Amino acid sequence: MSPAKTLAGLSLALLLAACTSTGDTPAQKRQAVLTMEQQTLARLYAKHPKARSQIASAYGYGVFDLANQNVILLSTSGGYGVLTDQGGRHTYMRMGGGGIGFGLGVKDYQEVVIFKHQQDFERFRDQGWDAGAQAEATAKANDSGGELAANQSVDLDVTTYQLTESGIALQATIGAAKYWRWDELNDR
Repeated sequence: MSPAKTLAGLSLALLLAACTSTGDTPAQKRQAVLTMEQQTLARLYAKHPKARSQIASAYGYGVFDLANQNVILLSTSGGYGVLTDQGGRHTYMRMGGGGIGFGLGVKDYQEVVIFKHQQDFERFRDQGWDAGAQAEATAKANDSGGELAANQSVDLDVTTYQLTESGIALQATIGAAKYWRWDELNDR
């Protein structure tokens, strides 16, 4: 199979996965997000055991289910997740982003962001921007393949982990992501 057909197939699969419904009612959507959070944390702790103590000592953390596409000079991403503060309070979030840089690929991944300080957690929750730079090489399908990714926030003191579900990507981008409250799921 040619690389173009492989990339097109992966793009279609990730697009369909990203369109998967989290449920019909706000209660179903909240439960789907919390289930994703627990599954992602279990994967994270298995792969990076020190993350458990990092989260335990942090002010809060966020867990997001995201998809990313990069075609030559343009990178786009989107998804959803939840922030949890040290008191166990949840803020449900959406995410969209874009960037510029060189690369080609698509991937489906989960991201865990650990906020060491209350002011960074609240700023992220209330303002939602995170400008950053990213470089990665990923080729993964289920548990096969490998990944090497580096993300760095330029304006928050956080630790970020990415767990790639599936995809193929070779990219170096600079961009911004907008995280915002998912009003339908949060108490007003």
